[in-house]
Amino acid sequence: MFAKGVSRRWLVNTIGVVFLILVISITTISVMVQSSTYNGIELALTGRSDELLNWLSSSATLTSTSSGFTAVVRDYIEKFPDKNNMEIMALDQSGKVFITSTGFEPEQDQEMPDYEQALRSEYGSGKWVGHLNTGEKAMAITRVVRDDNGGLIGSVRYLVSMERADRQISLVIFILIAAGLFIMLLLTLSGAYFIRSILVPVRQLSQSARQIAQGDFAVRIDKAKDDEIGQLVDAINDMAGELGAAEQMKNDFISSVSHELRTPLTAIKGWAETLMDDSVDRETTKKGIGVIIKESDRLSGMVEELLDFSRLQSGRLKLSLTKIDLVAELSDAVLMFTERARQEGIALNYDEPMDILPIMGDSNRLRQVFVNILDNALKYSDAGDSVTVTVQHSENNAIIQIRDTGIGIASEDLPKVKTRFYKANAT
Repeated sequence: MFAKGVSRRWLVNTIGVVFLILVISITTISVMVQSSTYNGIELALTGRSDELLNWLSSSATLTSTSSGFTAVVRDYIEKFPDKNNMEIMALDQSGKVFITSTGFEPEQDQEMPDYEQALRSEYGSGKWVGHLNTGEKAMAITRVVRDDNGGLIGSVRYLVSMERADRQISLVIFILIAAGLFIMLLLTLSGAYFIRSILVPVRQLSQSARQIAQGDFAVRIDKAKDDEIGQLVDAINDMAGELGAAEQMKNDFISSVSHELRTPLTAIKGWAETLMDDSVDRETTKKGIGVIIKESDRLSGMVEELLDFSRLQSGRLKLSLTKIDLVAELSDAVLMFTERARQEGIALNYDEPMDILPIMGDSNRLRQVFVNILDNALKYSDAGDSVTVTVQHSENNAIIQIRDTGIGIASEDLPKVKTRFYKANAT
């Protein structure tokens, strides 16, 4: 569908426009060639008729009667050098042809519109282009000759065949059409190659995009050229890689969360089954209920963290800002991990400042940040390592540093620590 749409638009917008321009150009040039050819022939005939009239005007033989006209015209026609190119007819006062340059008497029923026009014309000239009785196309120009009083003495008619001129015009038109078709062929071939060079990679892009949409993030497109299409290929390949990484991180996150949720649920279920036994003593029951409460709180905290994450992603997480003591919140968080650090053999170093650092903040969210960082610091530290918490402050700033001597974060993972679902040291 895409290929058909692009091809159709290309045919209409490019081939169609060029075809229209060529048709208009060829038509215009053909008309100009025909007009120029016909005008040239007309000028040649007019020049010849002017030549004869000038000769008649300078001839002393021409008198008020037609006898002198007849003699001069007969002599001119007999000596006319272009008999092979055009025909000359001399007409008397009644309009009857009395001599021709071919020596043949013309058909009497042949109409001569140019002669009729010349008789009516103020300039004594008439022109006609049409077909003779034989079917041959011809051009005729007639010039009437009058005496000093305006009386009609006779007429001279020049006639030339237009068949040769029309053949030349047809040849020119044929060449123009052939050139136009050649241009259209070149344009079509070059355009088809260009369209193919676009459509083939676009089809691959479309197919790959569908595979990516269906969850196949391992698909990659081969880059043929370093152009706009190549840049698009790189962008889609990068997108597939990012989506694949994000999908893997999401799966790892879900797996991790599932494991974390399963641990308290297993403890709760195990103790619940134990407490159902009537033989369990009071001390064991009290211990089991304590574990259930503790694990339930732990489970509730995990669920709350997931809900907070969902609110954060959807922009629905709102902070409850109140005036709090930053040092007190940090100290409470450190206190929560003191016993755990002791049991794991990790030194938790913290010198609680004596100063009060009042700020406007959300105590729950701040404590959550401190707890998460301290938890990670202990999680990725071994026995003998240390975690150091320090607080520095100036007039308007407070800097809290939590440093550990654990395995740390690899340099390649540092740019991604803020990426959701990303988990370094996954192995």
